[in-house]
Amino acid sequence: MTRLVLGAILLLVIAWAFWRLVGGIIESLGGLPRARPKAPVKLVRDPVCGTWVAANESLGLRAGSTTHYFCSHQCRDKFRKTH
Repeated sequence: MTRLVLGAILLLVIAWAFWRLVGGIIESLGGLPRARPKAPVKLVRDPVCGTWVAANESLGLRAGSTTHYFCSHQCRDKFRKTH
């Protein structure tokens, strides 16, 4: 029984190594690129409701030298009224 389990593990390791090798060869030939991690997104906090939003997808409002970011038009309008 032990020999069977060890043989199965060895077979899995060999198959994994083979597919890694084949994948590397295919990628080096210019096909099927591996998924690359996306660049991290900068999150900013809405000063009105406290929601975290992506800076590049939020509504911005410049006040002096500071830019405030908002999740919605309602939060931005509420901030304008109080500041």
